[in-house]
Amino acid sequence: MRTATTVEGGGRETLDFVVEAEKLGLDVCWVAEAWGSDAVSVLGFLAARTERILLGSGVIQVGIRTPVAVAQAALTLAELSGGRFLLGLGPSGPQVMEGLHGVAFARPLTRLRETVDVVRQAFAGERIAFDGRTVAIPLPDGEGRPMRLSLPPNPDVPIYLAAMSPRLLELTGETADGWLGTSFVPEGAGAYFGPLDAGLARAGRTRADLDVCQGAEVAFARDEDELAAMLQPRKAGLAFSLGGMGSATTNFYHDAYGRQGWAETAAAVRERWQAGDRTGAAALVTDDMVLATTLIGTEQMVRERLGVWRDAGVDTVRLYPAGEDLHARLATLGRALELVREIG
Repeated sequence: MRTATTVEGGGRETLDFVVEAEKLGLDVCWVAEAWGSDAVSVLGFLAARTERILLGSGVIQVGIRTPVAVAQAALTLAELSGGRFLLGLGPSGPQVMEGLHGVAFARPLTRLRETVDVVRQAFAGERIAFDGRTVAIPLPDGEGRPMRLSLPPNPDVPIYLAAMSPRLLELTGETADGWLGTSFVPEGAGAYFGPLDAGLARAGRTRADLDVCQGAEVAFARDEDELAAMLQPRKAGLAFSLGGMGSATTNFYHDAYGRQGWAETAAAVRERWQAGDRTGAAALVTDDMVLATTLIGTEQMVRERLGVWRDAGVDTVRLYPAGEDLHARLATLGRALELVREIG
């Protein structure tokens, strides 16, 4: 398996972490955007201060930039990094799109598909013209005509899609070079791989044509007692994902856990959370729910779990190393990288 991580923010600690992670042998660094710092600026900063590690947007949220602006940023970052850039795109959710950016969270599947189509036109150096449901270039009845970018074409920039719902997973299999996944339960991987494989088959492709990149927190416990103490705050975090991410009616994390065997528990957690009972919501989250979707445990447990991920079909494991400071996070990352190398 290849190894990756995700960072957020453009401060000095982020730079130091990525530079040291590269020295440790990490393969890929994804830069998150969410509702914090923008990914593009941080990626340009990191491109100038790293030499080998691949750098990806994890993810640029479609709809808050025009598709051509996304393509311009991607081509620029690919050039600045010497060909080390991976373009990660995702639909985000209604709270961020509508509550923060004032952009309607409408037709996310269509918007993502049409954005990918336009980006590929730009990457190929074509004159850009598209008449879709969410994208119209040039503007109809305007004075503009189709144009091509003045940047050199680069059709080889890989495109990854962040997807959790079945229809978005099918789109990923059909159109993308890689899948950025999360909330992944290897034992319930069919909930993800079924739609992915359907999309791959529609495009005449196989799983070998897609980089399956899955993410999880990694943390090491000395023994079972320490592990039990580590699980409690993670339960609160998972309760937030199940009950507070997205909106009251649209929550991809809640739905993903439901499809992987925890539908009743996920619904109960969301009900408690939305009623304002955060403590009660966290109390409903089980140890198994946390352990199934993370790489938390004793060293032997994490080693065995990595093997399960590999055997389930994960090509790139995206590690979120735990630690209270930079030194601790790097120590956790270093131990995890050694385990990945051991299992092959």
